[in-house]
Amino acid sequence: MIKRTVEEIASMVEGIILDETFSDVMVKGVSTDSRRLAKEQLFIPLTGEHFNGHAFVKQAFQEGVAAVLWNRDEPNPPQGHAVIVVDDTLKALQRLAKAYREQLQIKVIGVTGSNGKTTTKDMIHAVLQTVYRVHKTEGNYNNHIGLPLTLLAMPEDTEIAVLEMGMSAKGEIEFLSRLARPDAAVITNIGESHLQDLGSREGIAEAKLEIVSGLSKDGTLIYIGDEPLLSKNLDNPPYQTKTFGEDPAFDYQLEKMKQTDQGTTFDVKGIDNHFYIPVLGKHNVKNALAAIAVGDLFGITDDKLEEGLKNLKVTGMRLELMKTSSGLAIINDAYNASPTSMKAAIELVEQLTGYGKKIVVLGDMLELGEQERTFHEDIGKAINRDAIDLVFTYGELSEYIAKGALQTFAENRVFHFRREHKENLKQLLSEKAEAGDLILVKASRGMKLEDVIKEM
Repeated sequence: MIKRTVEEIASMVEGIILDETFSDVMVKGVSTDSRRLAKEQLFIPLTGEHFNGHAFVKQAFQEGVAAVLWNRDEPNPPQGHAVIVVDDTLKALQRLAKAYREQLQIKVIGVTGSNGKTTTKDMIHAVLQTVYRVHKTEGNYNNHIGLPLTLLAMPEDTEIAVLEMGMSAKGEIEFLSRLARPDAAVITNIGESHLQDLGSREGIAEAKLEIVSGLSKDGTLIYIGDEPLLSKNLDNPPYQTKTFGEDPAFDYQLEKMKQTDQGTTFDVKGIDNHFYIPVLGKHNVKNALAAIAVGDLFGITDDKLEEGLKNLKVTGMRLELMKTSSGLAIINDAYNASPTSMKAAIELVEQLTGYGKKIVVLGDMLELGEQERTFHEDIGKAINRDAIDLVFTYGELSEYIAKGALQTFAENRVFHFRREHKENLKQLLSEKAEAGDLILVKASRGMKLEDVIKEM
């Protein structure tokens, strides 16, 4: 984590120390959350439409923080403490993170994409940490606040930082890229998330490509070659590019793949090693190809690539297969959902063998714009009635998944529940599911379908 004196912090954020007698006070780490403070930290109070962190500054000092930032427009800054006055505390946070990144001799890898960026980040970390000291984004700290906090939490002896970059509108990834200045950038795919804000998949592709805005002059963009919307926007770029996917023309091509209920084995063209990842789905194998490409770029040997992926630990609620004491197998993919990831998860369940009934529990996919009903209905139509036994849907939009499924499924195999009837869903699912059955739970994060899994 960052360790600097108050005087050094003030210089980095272009602020003014209210009382110079505190200039030599040492700061260790940064927090913007008054509920998670630690002694000797710098507390940065942020403000928003419905909150003002300055109200918690007194509490922060009582809990032992070393110093705080204070917005110049806020009245009555506290006396008798280390207070650094700035024009804007959020901009100061970002300025501090940028300065800290520039002071360290590190390489940075930026990761974005409509789906799979968190898992890909975890995979890149897994292969790089076999050789290097690596720091990565924790959870989904991937926005204009989370990414600066991730940088500031980085130990000074870090050699490589793997940073996830999220977005909801144009310009956001460009800002993150210019702040972090990546040496390598990864785009996992282009899906349908954020269509509500960006209007089209073409708009999403343009927004994801903003990740090259801060790419170093000798940097490398690694992207999924299967996506034509990326390729057509990369005519003679001023940086190196590497592609991954299924086509023989790509730099990292998926060859043989074998799926089990515990993980996936696969081969990559031109590499003798056989790879294994303890996660499910072809889309995750493609994410692993991106990680292999990054590892190759940073000199990781094939044996170390294999070792890293085999020992992968992924962030929770992403195609996790768990067994209950009652003998059920449950795939927990309740963290997020888009049409692309929903179809991939359902196809995975359709392909898995050795189970009794196969049941899918599908919730609303959010932020899909004007075509949201069509996207949901298309999911229902695509479910294979010969491979899936029962379909449960939950939420207002998922009613259209049920509608699509009913075009091929009998009525006694499709069950829809409104948001206020989650308990009814849990009860019926418990009645229908038996030992040996496989259940997929998939929805956007806002639907909180992991509650169903906890009940099971």
